[in-house]
Amino acid sequence: MTIREKSDEDFMRLALKEASYALEADEIPVGAVVVYNGKVVGKGHNQVELLKDVSAHAEMIALTAASQKMNSKYLQDCTLYVTLEPCSMCAGALFWYQIGRVVFGASDERRGFSRLIPTPLHPKTTVISGVLEAECSKMLKLFFQSLR
Repeated sequence: MTIREKSDEDFMRLALKEASYALEADEIPVGAVVVYNGKVVGKGHNQVELLKDVSAHAEMIALTAASQKMNSKYLQDCTLYVTLEPCSMCAGALFWYQIGRVVFGASDERRGFSRLIPTPLHPKTTVISGVLEAECSKMLKLFFQSLR
């Protein structure tokens, strides 16, 4: 029997678990994990309300954790999995970290980085979108419906 490598969907499920922690805390339910060589080296979920910090996005928390664990300011060989398309602030951080790959679930037509031209991501960054998009979108929609 061979051991199956984890797929983008497997890691996105871990990001969804992080998003559920944000949901439980009445935060916008976004979760992120950073992966290096098939292992999670950083994870985070939105903590904007808890920390009273508008920059406490899931991506920022996961990137900081990964950078500390890897003992490196650059994450070229890492992949960020995030349930919602990163905003321009997070995309700027991704540029500076020189992240190798970004995989996101739900698109964000209002605040997502893909609406910016030219892209704020590092030129060598690969982007994959729509991984478990329905699951990622569902949690966000339920959260915002509960506010109305």
